[in-house]
Amino acid sequence: MTELINGIAEGEFEMKEEKIESTEEEVKKAVEVILSDKKSYSTSLNYAINYCKAARSMSGYDLSVQILYILNNITHWRHPEAKSVRTILKNFKY
Repeated sequence: MTELINGIAEGEFEMKEEKIESTEEEVKKAVEVILSDKKSYSTSLNYAINYCKAARSMSGYDLSVQILYILNNITHWRHPEAKSVRTILKNFKY
């Protein structure tokens, strides 16, 4: 136990996962994936659709704020690419 604590204190066991920031281009592609799932428009993507449509014409800080609205409204969305889309959106920093 002491060895483990000492190892952590010395930085030997750091398990940080480095996040790679998403680009605006990646975010726009992720938004298009959301918009392409037309069968979910009336259910899990109800409000997210309008936020995504608006996000297509945004950039920089405005886009980063819009992503917060999109993320909040795709929590129940199920799609083969949903996890990667969420990750891309979460990793966008202005």
